[in-house]
Amino acid sequence: MMKKRTIVCLAVMTLCMALQAADYELLSPNGKLKVCITTEHCLRWAVSHDGTQVLLPSEIGLNGLNGKKRFVFGDDVKVKSAARQSVSQQFATPFYRKAQVKEIYNQLTLKTNGGFDVVVRAYDEAAAYRLVSTQSKPLTISSETAEFLFAGDYAAWIPYINDNRGGERYTFSFESYYDEVPLSQMHRDSLAITPLAVALPQGKKAVVLDAGVENYPGMFVLKGEGNALRADFAPYPAEWEIGGHQRLNLVPTKRADYIAKIDARQALPWRVVAVSQHDGDLLNNDIAQLLAPPCRVKDTSWIRPGKVAWDWWNNLNLTGVSFRAGMNTDTYKYYIDFAAQNHLEYIIIDEGWSSDESLLDNLSPDIDLPQLIGYGRERGVGIILWSCWRNAINNTDAVFDHYAQMGIKGFKIDFFDRDDQIIIRSCYELAAAAARHQLLLDYHGLKPFGIQRAYPNVVNFEGVKGLENNKWEPRTAEGPVHDFPRYDVTAPYLRMFCGPMDYTPGAMSNATRDCYFGNNNHPMSQGTRVHQMAMYATFEAPLQMLADSPTAYMKNQECTDFIAQIPTTFDETVVLGGQMGEYTAVARRKGTTWYVAAMTNWQPRDLTIDCSFLAPGTHQAIIFSDGTNADRDATDYLRTTRTLTTNEKLSVHLAPGGGWAAIVK
Repeated sequence: MMKKRTIVCLAVMTLCMALQAADYELLSPNGKLKVCITTEHCLRWAVSHDGTQVLLPSEIGLNGLNGKKRFVFGDDVKVKSAARQSVSQQFATPFYRKAQVKEIYNQLTLKTNGGFDVVVRAYDEAAAYRLVSTQSKPLTISSETAEFLFAGDYAAWIPYINDNRGGERYTFSFESYYDEVPLSQMHRDSLAITPLAVALPQGKKAVVLDAGVENYPGMFVLKGEGNALRADFAPYPAEWEIGGHQRLNLVPTKRADYIAKIDARQALPWRVVAVSQHDGDLLNNDIAQLLAPPCRVKDTSWIRPGKVAWDWWNNLNLTGVSFRAGMNTDTYKYYIDFAAQNHLEYIIIDEGWSSDESLLDNLSPDIDLPQLIGYGRERGVGIILWSCWRNAINNTDAVFDHYAQMGIKGFKIDFFDRDDQIIIRSCYELAAAAARHQLLLDYHGLKPFGIQRAYPNVVNFEGVKGLENNKWEPRTAEGPVHDFPRYDVTAPYLRMFCGPMDYTPGAMSNATRDCYFGNNNHPMSQGTRVHQMAMYATFEAPLQMLADSPTAYMKNQECTDFIAQIPTTFDETVVLGGQMGEYTAVARRKGTTWYVAAMTNWQPRDLTIDCSFLAPGTHQAIIFSDGTNADRDATDYLRTTRTLTTNEKLSVHLAPGGGWAAIVK
């Protein structure tokens, strides 16, 4: 047993308290990040980074039932032993933004007398802890205390819950804009989702999230006392009814007085605070991947990432065809032809092919699935089907087997709109069943929580204010109510921090701020054409949509040819610059080819792209940039080709809501 050490850890609790003793200290491998654990009176953790206080001592605890006996963990914790471990290794990530992830951290495990071990990790870029049950029997968790107490009234990016399904507090699509306010102005009665960010002194950022969630609810946060955030969890659903949006949800009508029933010796999810010295660091932080469960699919060779021709956003708007466009066989043959001509791997048949209550009975008579599957197979195009969650959980194995035998390649499962224990457990069950039948899954109404590494056949998640929101975005005389270009250069730092996001980019109808208006049947995007094109290298999505119609893409074939070349997984990522809410600039490599992209908010911007990421020698680049008049007509762009070397520093101008994109070979 390692001897307990007493370390003085800076922890200003109030103006009249200066120092507090820490029972244990854990340093990151580079020595900059420090975690202090105190056990006297109340279990707490504190985090600092290279002299910057990230978290003041923040409470950790659980209470619940062990059989019929109530327990409280976190008060006067007695440590029986402390074990330390240093890990330096790497693992393959073939469905990610890099081919290999380095796993380097120091770990402290505190074995206690309270029925739980405390496992703490310090990475160079993040601190995390989790509680692990040491009980040989299942437990009921009534509540969990997870606090994140900051040292000042710092600016924060807060994604509040809104648009609850059926008015139920914890039933929500996980799609939120960011309120940029000081912590003191956070609404006390409102739940927020994670990841969320807090600005620290010296230009640093802290990102709060949970990771590795399994058989347990996801974490929301509430405003705590002072400058604290406190975790909140959806209670276990006791009763529910069909309801919500178009009756697609199962909305809880009664919740139990506990949040989870956990298995014997179960590890709870990680509670995480990531720290960046520069905003751009957040664009290439791997902590969500590192803290996720390892891959459980033995053979992943059948998992085929790729791009998808999608029907719903463009409202099946086709022109110049001899048939009536709609939810019918001829229309989807046309989508398959378009996908084949542009080397896209899939099409999606969205809502409308099945009945409201079943994936097997009363299917649309206008869609001949066997014919379409055969038609797609001949052209190398797979078909993915849409389903709401409440239908997908009925006879799952039989449904998956039926459609896999037919030749369907996967399902887009929509309207989860919860992350209580039932939903999280169901996500793993669906993923395992899909893997058995070699089916891909795209989860909507949910954000990533670690399952994407355990089951890489889960190739994307929504949980983002994506392009679909432009279909109904209201405007005033000053312009659209919500600032989408700003959101587009905020979400990569936060929502994308926890995993891939199904933003569904690719609009060919593009509008400046003064010309934009919402139109469900003929939608447009805010910002320039190249802003949309740059999303394909910026946004992580192993399954990536082309949201506009085949007609629109064929009328803009030059842009379509460029988009179609961009892969959806990569071997290496290099961040070229960025500031949250202002702009992004990244380069991603697949094989020997680089895909480079930059985006800005409504502020026009001049950037310098440093090409030092390129290998020595000369390289040929295809470049799309905002046109000279893109500030007046957002569809204006310029395509150029040029030779580049590693010594080049490119001057790039981004129009308001603009972008820049290049393929460099």
